[in-house]
Amino acid sequence: MNSEAIFSSFPSLKSDVLALKKVEEQHLDELYNIYSNDNVFTYCGIIPKHNKNTVQKMIGHFERDYTKKSRVKWGIFANERPERLLGIIEALDFNQKVNMVTIGYFLGEEHWGKGIATEAVRILIQFLFTEATINRIQAEVMPPNEVSKKVLMKNGLREEGTLRQATYWSGKGIVDLDIYSILKDEYAEGE
Repeated sequence: MNSEAIFSSFPSLKSDVLALKKVEEQHLDELYNIYSNDNVFTYCGIIPKHNKNTVQKMIGHFERDYTKKSRVKWGIFANERPERLLGIIEALDFNQKVNMVTIGYFLGEEHWGKGIATEAVRILIQFLFTEATINRIQAEVMPPNEVSKKVLMKNGLREEGTLRQATYWSGKGIVDLDIYSILKDEYAEGE
């Protein structure tokens, strides 16, 4: 794992359509719109936040987690409107011994069904394999979340199986998780 590629300075990532970059104070209104929408977190282990001050503090938490090298949260932005936050994508649970990472993502509800999550995951996977030299990328999905499973499969991740009653997610209790993953050599074959 090339930690320098991830943590020496905040990595801004880009495709022809989207940019993944740091969330800042100026994005508070869009961030609040995402985090205060209960529908966004139906299948996430995140409790919606209905207090704007709480969401504002989260921006500092994003920075703290990055500084501690425990998690990277990128804002998802459309290149055509570079200051409008569409969603969040993250890399977490960096395991240097196994050279793997877990990814997660969510979008504002008005941006669902437009291919944004699929493209954001594609950008992140490319960065993690080529720049950060990760060997394994995985995602944990609640079994009923068929839309997220499709996003992962479009990006070459395979379902490995279900971990039954395997984790506690805030607001959901103990949940089953479907595990999806892709290895670097599988990614290289698909290019």
